Amino acid sequence: MSISKLPALLVSQIAAGEVIERPASVVKELIENSLDAGASRIDLSVDNGGHDRIRVSDDGNGIPSDQLVLAVTPHATSKLQTVEQLAKIHTLGFRGEALASAASVSRLRLISRPHGKDAAALEATGEHVNLPQPTASAPGTVVEVLDLFFNVPARRKFLRTAATEFGHIHDVVNRIAMIHPHVSFRLAHNGRPILDLAAVDDPRRRHVELLGKDLEEALLDLDDPATPDGMKVSGVIGLPSIARASSRQLYLSVNGRPVRNRQLVHAIRQAYRGLLPSDRYPVATIAIQLDPQQVDINVHPTKAEVRFGNPSGVHRALISVVRDRLLNADLTPSASLAPLGERWRKSRYDRINTHTTGPGLPSEPLHRMDPTRKDLVYEQVRQAMAEGNPGPESPTPQPVNSGPTPRSILQIHNSYLVAEDEQGIIIIDQHALHERVMFESLCRRVLAGKNLESQRLLMPEVLDVTPHQQTVLETIQPLLQRIGIEVGPFGEHQIAIQACASFLFSRGVDAAPFLRQLLDRVEDGAINVAGRGAEEAALHEMLDMMACKAAVKAGDKMNPEELDDLLAQGAQIERRGSCPHGRPTTIRISLQDLEKQFGRT
Repeated sequence: MSISKLPALLVSQIAAGEVIERPASVVKELIENSLDAGASRIDLSVDNGGHDRIRVSDDGNGIPSDQLVLAVTPHATSKLQTVEQLAKIHTLGFRGEALASAASVSRLRLISRPHGKDAAALEATGEHVNLPQPTASAPGTVVEVLDLFFNVPARRKFLRTAATEFGHIHDVVNRIAMIHPHVSFRLAHNGRPILDLAAVDDPRRRHVELLGKDLEEALLDLDDPATPDGMKVSGVIGLPSIARASSRQLYLSVNGRPVRNRQLVHAIRQAYRGLLPSDRYPVATIAIQLDPQQVDINVHPTKAEVRFGNPSGVHRALISVVRDRLLNADLTPSASLAPLGERWRKSRYDRINTHTTGPGLPSEPLHRMDPTRKDLVYEQVRQAMAEGNPGPESPTPQPVNSGPTPRSILQIHNSYLVAEDEQGIIIIDQHALHERVMFESLCRRVLAGKNLESQRLLMPEVLDVTPHQQTVLETIQPLLQRIGIEVGPFGEHQIAIQACASFLFSRGVDAAPFLRQLLDRVEDGAINVAGRGAEEAALHEMLDMMACKAAVKAGDKMNPEELDDLLAQGAQIERRGSCPHGRPTTIRISLQDLEKQFGRT
């Protein structure tokens, strides 16, 4: 078959396939054009998830009537004129493909009126573009896209349901509106209003409105001074207590553009390391501003992916900003007590007026107490309730057994510690806090270049392993040496543990099961030892395992000195609010909640 030049329409449709992936792509491109035109108000109306109709109107600068045809011509733009400008792009759009791509795969109508000039309308369908006609319109631009992919059936049949496609549109509008709070946005689907965001001067108000007003108190402001190279980070980050199972509420932008970038996501998750479980994502809206010459947005036609001139510098700066803000915040989650309502009052009434109410206390002994008595002697009440005997006939007061003097720390069920602070009652998971304390201590030593001390075994412990685990062992040998474990081959499918960290011995941890679990986790990929930066992350995982195994367990009785020592050590730890796995170590019951429960407010 001979080589031939593709028809212009086919070229446009192929190009459109890269720019216009689905209805949400059209919405994104049109909103970006509106923002570049200086719009302060953007209204969107969508029918049938964008399959049938997408309409975007704005109050921006508008397009002169003599340039409307050029506006729907491929690679025609007012935002880029020279090669040099490509290295320092300040606008959201620059490729000159959005309107042309939309016109090639839909029935497009474009109405525009520059301020102080007349309005004109243009219609384009596929390769056919009609001449502009005079019309009436408010200043600004209206773009209407009908029957998307009507002439590309292969693409149209792959569109999802209207609900799914509108979900993508809604997400696009949210992500753009989040980083442009000075612009008002309205969105309607099938004529029903979905979103109505007024323009605001304070970006936090827009963040709260979109993330949810119920999260407002759990959002920390980011407003870091610019770094020496001009990078500035702003936005809000959520406390670990409001983390989500997906990254849908993690909003990232670079120079006012919503972006996808694994390095940025990795940096944020590293900043939350030890504060969140590995399967949870923080809630955050983070905007990065930096010199346009330090970022390449011309990676993909959708302009959603970016590359940085100094990726490691951006990565480090973002970790530092987010981590510092978290460390300067009180990360202790509040425990919400259920309000006492009519159901409580009814159950209380039932308990008083019946002899017993299941797990409640017998009420008859209370009725037998002398009603003239004004004091309450606990021992006699207990005896009366336990034995069912009448209360004392004499109203003579008896001395009250006050019991032991209350301590500032109380161990409950040998698992939880209860203490007070200026805001109320704090409840501490003894295992989680001890794990965090030991993990931080181990990290400080190992990351300072000092291997953990080892203790040799009198007799080597032998483990049966698979050939793959033997290979894994060779890979992690340098890391094992750093954490004080000496191990080597013993037979064809066996290894021998020669020495183990003294730390584990002192805490009664058996070396063989520990190493077995460690090898299993590396083999399963739970601990990744391959790739850039993997060694430090793997070392953290191993130290976390050691701290978890050695920490005091739930059910372990602790004496008062041990309790005081644990809290004193915990007070010196920056991330004491969570264990290395991300579970909270501490929760707080506020005085306000307690007062509500006791009817004081």
